[in-house]
Amino acid sequence: MTHIAGDDRSQILLLPESLDDYVGAENPVRFIEAFVDGLDLTAAGFARVMPKLTGRPGYAPSDLLKLYIYGYLNRVRSSRRLEAETHRNIEVIWLLRHLKPDFKTIADFRRDNRNAFRPIFRQFVLLCRQLDLFGRELLAVDGTRIKAVNNKDRNFTRAALATFIKLADAKLEDYLQRLDQSDVTESQTAGSRVKNLAEKITAIRARRTRCQTMLAELDRTGEDQISLTDPDSRAMAAHTHVAVGYNVQVAVDTKHKLIVEQQVTNQVVDMGLLTQTAEAAKEILGVETIDAVADKGYFKIEDIEACENAGITPYVPRPQRGPSVKAGLFRKDEFSHDADSDSYVCPAGQRLYPYSSSLLRGLKRTNYVNKLACDDCKIRSRCTKGKFRTVSRLENEAVLDRMAARLAQRPEVLDRRRETVEHPFGTIKQWMSPGGFLMRGLAKVRAEFSLTALAYNLRRGLNIVGFAELMAAVAA
Repeated sequence: MTHIAGDDRSQILLLPESLDDYVGAENPVRFIEAFVDGLDLTAAGFARVMPKLTGRPGYAPSDLLKLYIYGYLNRVRSSRRLEAETHRNIEVIWLLRHLKPDFKTIADFRRDNRNAFRPIFRQFVLLCRQLDLFGRELLAVDGTRIKAVNNKDRNFTRAALATFIKLADAKLEDYLQRLDQSDVTESQTAGSRVKNLAEKITAIRARRTRCQTMLAELDRTGEDQISLTDPDSRAMAAHTHVAVGYNVQVAVDTKHKLIVEQQVTNQVVDMGLLTQTAEAAKEILGVETIDAVADKGYFKIEDIEACENAGITPYVPRPQRGPSVKAGLFRKDEFSHDADSDSYVCPAGQRLYPYSSSLLRGLKRTNYVNKLACDDCKIRSRCTKGKFRTVSRLENEAVLDRMAARLAQRPEVLDRRRETVEHPFGTIKQWMSPGGFLMRGLAKVRAEFSLTALAYNLRRGLNIVGFAELMAAVAA
């Protein structure tokens, strides 16, 4: 008995086999084709949807869009690798009907239509909404940092440039002094060490000039840092383990962990991004009110108040920060505010009343004090290092009191946030591993992540409802 043998490659067949036989009836490529064919690419903003009457024919945007969706769904993002797939991958050959665009054509399509991929992502979100895949009750909002095409050595902050210029000036002064003494005998000055001083001085001066130019550019633009390879990228916070990159924001519906809204920004911190992310998700879900939970990095009173005004009920824990926390003293949240008497009750049971006021970011800030109570307080050493304790309150701080009460009633919502947003972030980062974004510039990076989020949602949709139900929704 022999092993199973394959067919002779040179055997001539009477009739060729159909390419359609190689692609299963429920292969995802069949859904990709149906989904893209049902889109209005002109309304989405794609160029050259209608071919010109003259000139050399080009590839249809729908075919190249199908190729990119398939590529991101299968962790193939490079235009060169996508070109290779058109020659060897039977699914891609079926999807493109034997078309074989070169890598430059593929790359140019993604670059030239960078603003059109976001509407395609939203079209699939609407399809998921049609299938009732969103709970539309609670959104988990979070951000993550993804590496840009910019090495950390090609990123310069204002402080780093100023420090280098200061060090360069000191080194230049030292070198010039040693150069002035170069006419002394070699035994006295160790001439072998000052032999190349002129070259070193020239190199330091050239680098100092470049740093001075970059510092002048920062002064002109008002930015705090500059990146040379990808000008839009920024140095991220140290705890993110991403040296230079972008801040990716998502709003995830907690029912099936599907991404409702996504945006890429080069803002280093998440503070101030809650409302714009959650409000866009609320709009696309078509609800009047919705809850949104985020971590303490989003804690900003103006943003939380804006959420309430937009019909979004925020759940954001208060971060423990400030001079009292650093000193190990009583925190502000250990002082309870009495709205009826407009006073604070301290941990010792004494009341603090309005004492003075000022403006902070355009908001009235009232300071509460009780000097007499502090004079005789037995636990003053645990409360303040001065003669009395001052507690400040902004004019709209009632929104924080309401949110604290909500969190006290639903403490489990914070754990629900973590288990919801970590699923898409973990999956996407594993898909993008070991690198990050492939393109440069904020607009192009946004296009790339729109494709990534679309691929994630598509994979989730196939896993949740299956191929047949998705195809039926597209055909409806």
